[in-house]
Amino acid sequence: MSKSDNKDNGKPSLARRGAIPASASRPVATPIFPSVVYAAESADTLDAQYEGALEGYTYAREGHPNADMLAATVDQLEGAEGGIVTASGMAAISAMFLGVLKAGDHVLAGDQLYGRSLRMLGQDLPRLGFETSFADSSDVAAMKAAIRPNTAMIMIEAVSNPTLRVADVTGIAELAAAHGALLVVDNTFTTPAMFRPMEHGADIVINSITKFLAGHSDVTLGYVAARDPGLRTAIYDAAVTWGTTPSPFDCWLAERGIHTFDLRFEKAQATAATLADALAGRDGIRQVIYPGRADHPHHNRAGALFGGQFGNMLSFEIEGGRDEVNSFVMNAGGIPFAPTLGDVGCTLSHPASSSHRALSAEGRAALGISEGYFRLSVGIEPPELVLDELDAALAAVRGES
Repeated sequence: MSKSDNKDNGKPSLARRGAIPASASRPVATPIFPSVVYAAESADTLDAQYEGALEGYTYAREGHPNADMLAATVDQLEGAEGGIVTASGMAAISAMFLGVLKAGDHVLAGDQLYGRSLRMLGQDLPRLGFETSFADSSDVAAMKAAIRPNTAMIMIEAVSNPTLRVADVTGIAELAAAHGALLVVDNTFTTPAMFRPMEHGADIVINSITKFLAGHSDVTLGYVAARDPGLRTAIYDAAVTWGTTPSPFDCWLAERGIHTFDLRFEKAQATAATLADALAGRDGIRQVIYPGRADHPHHNRAGALFGGQFGNMLSFEIEGGRDEVNSFVMNAGGIPFAPTLGDVGCTLSHPASSSHRALSAEGRAALGISEGYFRLSVGIEPPELVLDELDAALAAVRGES
């Protein structure tokens, strides 16, 4: 009986898999590759793969086709090479820190990062032997004053979450280069459609694919790419060792969603600009924060840095406290109140009760986040529909409904 014979004593063995059918044509849609392991022809073949003489897959924690195809697509968007897809945006950040830093290194970070990034930098990295501190990334002088002799890395978001401050990326890139520090930019908020950090001096770029790139709130994935091949290898090794492996199915879904990313982002960005101007004139709104408005403190910087694009994220502050916040949320029609961004539709979040809840009220106030502060991730709905829902919420807060 031959090795390929799927029988045992004349009976079929269901434990043996059949061969994949041959085809002269190829699938148009990307297949899903859920296999955890890949069989090699011989020990020599496996050796050659691990030594880099042959390309191929061995064990899914070390890489699989769906992750690599998705990474290649994001690489094209970011103008990067050799990007790595991870199980979440925070997994990408973790693999980057663990692969690049050594004990005693200092990380200088923007003080307006995503809440979990702030927690990791403020609590977890110091516990592991890294030094961390924070400064205002919109003020290069403040960043320069916070540099230390052992500063190995500067980490910023080009547009901060959720206060929408615009970092002085040009000045910080020059600062990092002058001190021999790596510049890391989390590009989730801005997306590669609006900004490509490596073209502005970044050494490492990070994205939460979960958000705009996948765009449908049905996958959790991250991405990290480094300019230097040695850093890529270090980050990859950390990702594999610490097990930040992404699901093939999530990668497949994300690739499916990313095909419409540029169309979704363009539509949502136009709607955000319309909503920002409309909300600025509404009773009950204390302030609207959107980089595309002339009253934004970094409007000119944003225009120059992002080529006249201003994104689809806006924040606003309503009058009142928690009672008014609850009333606004419960009367905002079909806008989901959810701690996320980048969905195909609008989502409304409240930093004081979600992303920045770990901070004290005084800590949030120092960042400009009051109890009435909301962040709106704008989707592709008609602006008239969204504005009607926001107006209904404001009317409820004013006691008019």
